[in-house]
Amino acid sequence: MHIEDKKNPLNKFSSSCFSETLLVLPLLMKSAAFPASQSRAALSLLGFCYYHIQDFGGAAECYEQLTQLHPEVEEYKVYYAQSLYKAGAYPDATKASFALDNPKSHTKMLKLQACIKYCEEDYSASKSLLEQLPPDDPDYIYNSGCLLYQDGKYEEACKKFTSAMQVLGYVPALSYNIALTHYSLKNYDPALKYIAEIIERGIREHPELSVGMTTEGIDVPSVGNTLVLHQTALIEAFNLKAAIEYQLKNQKGAQEALTDMPPRSEEELDPVTLHNQALVNMDTKPSEGFEKLAFLLQQPSFPPVTFGNLLLLYCKHEYFDLAADVLAENAHLTYKFLSPYMYEFLDALLTCQTAPEEAFRKLDEMNGKLTEQLRKLTKQIQEAQLARDDETQKKALQDYDLLLEKYIVVLMAQAKIYWNRENYQMVEKIFRKSVEVCNDDDTWKLNVAHVLFMQNKYKEAIGFYEPIVKKHYDNILNVSAVVLANLCVSYIMTSQNKEAEELMRKIEKEEEQISYDDPDKKVFHLCIVNLVIGTLYCAKGNHDFGISRVIKSLEPYNKKLGTDTWFYAKRCFLSLLENMSKHMIMLRDAVVQDCIQFLEHCEVYGKEVPALIEQPLEEVRIHSGKNTVTYESRLLKALFYEVIGWNK
Repeated sequence: MHIEDKKNPLNKFSSSCFSETLLVLPLLMKSAAFPASQSRAALSLLGFCYYHIQDFGGAAECYEQLTQLHPEVEEYKVYYAQSLYKAGAYPDATKASFALDNPKSHTKMLKLQACIKYCEEDYSASKSLLEQLPPDDPDYIYNSGCLLYQDGKYEEACKKFTSAMQVLGYVPALSYNIALTHYSLKNYDPALKYIAEIIERGIREHPELSVGMTTEGIDVPSVGNTLVLHQTALIEAFNLKAAIEYQLKNQKGAQEALTDMPPRSEEELDPVTLHNQALVNMDTKPSEGFEKLAFLLQQPSFPPVTFGNLLLLYCKHEYFDLAADVLAENAHLTYKFLSPYMYEFLDALLTCQTAPEEAFRKLDEMNGKLTEQLRKLTKQIQEAQLARDDETQKKALQDYDLLLEKYIVVLMAQAKIYWNRENYQMVEKIFRKSVEVCNDDDTWKLNVAHVLFMQNKYKEAIGFYEPIVKKHYDNILNVSAVVLANLCVSYIMTSQNKEAEELMRKIEKEEEQISYDDPDKKVFHLCIVNLVIGTLYCAKGNHDFGISRVIKSLEPYNKKLGTDTWFYAKRCFLSLLENMSKHMIMLRDAVVQDCIQFLEHCEVYGKEVPALIEQPLEEVRIHSGKNTVTYESRLLKALFYEVIGWNK
């Protein structure tokens, strides 16, 4: 919530000198030679410096002394109350605000108390205080927008912020609030437009904040949490940009938004940035992500979504015991930060570990409620279409999409119970029951395709895989490699070899273009497709052709050998060795030599390639020397020599 920042005659003081002043001035003040007549000016300067570097506790101490030494100066009382408010000491700030007894400070007192009540989540009291201000006061309009936003009235809040902008002119924090309302309405394009303006002005007016330097790989020092940085709203803008990119599934864009923001050391990061860093880097740095989210949960204040995100991520990585512990230890946060839907869903996921049938019942009950709500919304949409009420129709469609997303999540949790048991017929049955609601959803189509593929229903699987692949045909590498591999196998198994070859040529062409643009980048799509096809031939008994396909798929090794590709390859070799040891198959000597030569190549190129991606929070770790492709390829080669010796 907005509050007028304190004005100070020293506001043109060079920002580069604040830290030095805070180091030198306290020492000078303790000196016997320091003139007592200058103590007021020195304390005022100290308070200003502390405030400027966002050390509001230090600023409050200075201004408290000044209010005691000079009670006649009303400005010190204002600064003291504002510093306490900014420091989060709301009861003390409220008490200090009552000392603003000068009629000239009455308006400031009302604004400050309204902000304090807002931060204490006493929104009715905040509104009551604001209503005592003149309706044309820009801060009244601004802060009314904050209250409307908090009440979920995003469009009305946006109008208030826009009105305030017309009166006050360009204010970065106001521009950010407008962007935030658009984000909440899922209007990402206008939100990004306002964010771009904040960033552009920040770069132009404050080049010393080093925006974008970290992303470009330039090593720059921390700019600190200065008042200038706060006033630019750059941190808020980059965090919101990261959130939008994350929602749009642009992981790289979200990561770049966070590295583009002015550089600060980790201990200087605000809770929102720390939370967002944990979330967007969870795939590459899961241990750090869990550590940051758990740390935030122990702090007095943290982003409201932290609690739910930590629990969901624990469940995603199958750390159900940890999720149950966090839920039990923080029962007081449950009703505050978890919606009824989220709580019921997490409860069902945790129940699944001990009583899967009961968990299935809970999930089924949830989806029953969601189905009923979806039907009501469908009726609303139809009625709005007939009445040509575009606004109502748009709102109902947005609500429908949000509910459908929740329905899909619950449905997939249900299906996973039977998928883990390899009861694919039951999974298919669950999906067929949901066709009325989900038949246009890509996630549903993809999972239906997978379950049909697992039952060898290749023709039906093609019907679900093909639309997904064709949707991204111009950027085919955006499609998961496993989806492309499964579609190719389905084509081969239904004698559509021409279609399989055409798809593989398309993948190869895109990979060649990537290799041309970025020669050092590893691309695995075609490799995985060939590995899966090779595995298929091995499974059908044609080991000569299957193994040769697997071997050729990893050439050149420096670009194709990775953790995932090695996983597929070693499965084939282990299956081959098992069958050879049982004398179920015999390989030609030339093929055996090819296998040994392949493993030797993997030994050379696999020194830095992990053989297995370990779970981030595992207590017992594989020895680093053993968790490499080099180590495992040597083991496989030794097994080959043993099996060959047995067969002879």
